Amino acid sequence: MTTRDLLGALRAGERPDPEAVARFAAGLADGTVSDAQAGAFAMGVCMGPGLGEAGRVALTRAMAESGDRMRWDLPGPVLDKHSTGGVGDPVSLILAPALAALDVYVPMISGRGLGHTGGTLDKLEALPGVVVEQGEERFRAMVRELGFAIVAASGDLAPADRRLYAIRDVTVTVDQIDLITASILSKKLAAGLDGLVLDVKQGSGAFMQAPDQARALAASLVATARGAGLESAALVTAMDQPLAPVCGNALEIVAVLEVLCGSGDDRLREVTLALGDQLLTLAGQIDGRQRLERVLDSGAAAERFARMIAAMGGPRDVLTDPKLAAAPVIREVCAGRAGYVRCMDGRALGRIVVDLGGGRQRDGDLIDPAVGIDHVVRIGSWLGEHDPLGRVHARSEAEADRAAEALRQAITLGEDYAAPAPLIQETLT
Repeated sequence: MTTRDLLGALRAGERPDPEAVARFAAGLADGTVSDAQAGAFAMGVCMGPGLGEAGRVALTRAMAESGDRMRWDLPGPVLDKHSTGGVGDPVSLILAPALAALDVYVPMISGRGLGHTGGTLDKLEALPGVVVEQGEERFRAMVRELGFAIVAASGDLAPADRRLYAIRDVTVTVDQIDLITASILSKKLAAGLDGLVLDVKQGSGAFMQAPDQARALAASLVATARGAGLESAALVTAMDQPLAPVCGNALEIVAVLEVLCGSGDDRLREVTLALGDQLLTLAGQIDGRQRLERVLDSGAAAERFARMIAAMGGPRDVLTDPKLAAAPVIREVCAGRAGYVRCMDGRALGRIVVDLGGGRQRDGDLIDPAVGIDHVVRIGSWLGEHDPLGRVHARSEAEADRAAEALRQAITLGEDYAAPAPLIQETLT
């Protein structure tokens, strides 16, 4: 089946042959597939019945094999975690060093913010001096010496996915489950992992807002990963409000340091422990949660994090003086009326950060790490008229005015109590 035949099958509403899908992915990498054909493929997958499990596995494997494949020779399991994106969610920065303190190796290749969601690399770069683009030799050395490293992807890792993703972005075909699945997993397969846990977010701050969508994506990710030979599990977790009560790069680093140093937000810690426990179970280890709690409470995880930050050019005393930038305007935003916090628009909260300059409106935009919102109220809280909804960190009074009004619009108060969604909604193995 040629590329033209493959596109014809998609146009006819048929699921394509998996071997044809694999050859198509190879053509993305070597240039024999044109941009027009790649766009037609993405649109055909979106408009038709999709690829099916065999097609997803074929696309995932082929994109993983389109560039370099990492191989590890380490005295412990090589594990990783991936989140589908949310707001106030810096779990990776806590989980990776905690796992490393338990003699697990975590080569975490991360990304930047996408849309309203924050990016792990942008959060790391809020620490002055940190360089996230590390060469492969340096990346390998950090993983070997520290047990983990959190870095940007090399251009040689899954180049077919990089090309297809860029085309999906401009053809509005990003949110199709088969294509999301293959994109996420191709990079993880290429990273040479022994096990992967997936944090699939569901709620107003997630890309998958409906429960059935989130579960379908989680099931697709687990089935496809296992079909491609990678042990995996997925947790569907609540994103009906920010995970930590902060949104913004430097502000989220503060939340990370608090949890690493034995205090911090309970919800952020709980998701970290749940994901880590599932990963250690995949690796055949027992008592994962209790062991993770010990390395967080003892400071062992914090020590690993500090060593990585220093190795990447950041503050050597990050645990005591992270040298984070502060916004010139910090304003408390009052509720304006009494009531229970019934719900909030997580996507709108993420957009507040972007509009303040803490995210990208377009590719190449510079990010202000200091801006954002913190002390965000929780669903179910009772507020008096003068109680705060949160605090805005802005570059100017005018920007603080706009952000304050947007924060009021994003949070709904009412007379009746509303409970937040369960934090861990489902586990798929």
